[in-house]
Amino acid sequence: MPGLAVDVIDIDDPQDPRVEDFRDLNSVDRRPDLPVLPGGRPGRGLVIAEGVLVAQRMIASRFEPHAFLGVDKRLGELDDDLRDPSLAGVPFFRTSAEVMAEIVGFHLNRGVLAVARRPPLLSVEEVIADATTVAILEGVNDHENIGSIFRNAAGLGVDAVLFGQGCADPLYRRCVRVSMGHALLVPFAKFEQWPHGLDELRSRGFRLVSLTPDPSAVTLAEAVDAEKIGFLVGAEGPGLTRSAMAASDVRARIPMSRGTDSLNVATAAAVAFYERVRSGTMGE
Repeated sequence: MPGLAVDVIDIDDPQDPRVEDFRDLNSVDRRPDLPVLPGGRPGRGLVIAEGVLVAQRMIASRFEPHAFLGVDKRLGELDDDLRDPSLAGVPFFRTSAEVMAEIVGFHLNRGVLAVARRPPLLSVEEVIADATTVAILEGVNDHENIGSIFRNAAGLGVDAVLFGQGCADPLYRRCVRVSMGHALLVPFAKFEQWPHGLDELRSRGFRLVSLTPDPSAVTLAEAVDAEKIGFLVGAEGPGLTRSAMAASDVRARIPMSRGTDSLNVATAAAVAFYERVRSGTMGE
């Protein structure tokens, strides 16, 4: 395809060493997206984007792809994106669905992968510099929940996601996939000290709102009218720790019915994000 910035390289042998970064994506012992392998061995910690849409979002992000692997059909669907000058010389390994399945370890319906190395982590100070609404996670260790929170954050105008203790890696392959690539676009950072790092947000004018099913808490609608809001959400089941709850400014609940006491954490976060939008105070 004339005009592509990438170099298209045909791969017929699944053992070709040039596609090593895409190999064994389901293997607990060898997965390339794991920064630490079982037993404490260092991993490669690569960032894997699956499918055309997620690959497009990787190209648009600060996560610079250094290789692609895919079938010819997906190469065609990415034609415009692969003309980006920033991709000059990046290999696109073109192969068949059968060879691709042998490389990655399963049949990939999405038909294309992109891979990037992890750039330096952003700091909390960097990601909140111009933010007015942020999500703050504690103990959320389910990859699908984290991916869903990123997708909800992107769709509902949340500026950043911040991680307290006990959270799973937002750059695991499943997180990136479930987020539809928004884990690569919505800025995120990890607190160096938890929950004391929340003081930095408070000093910058954020009202810290912890979500809880406690019936004595104010309703969510009563808590979101500040110029800057940080929503704290905790793990499924235990929720936020006492120390995180104590570090917040206000505890808020989502009114529930039919004997249900709480929602899935990603759903609860989405409700909070939407209530913030509906209040009309976001971005004021």
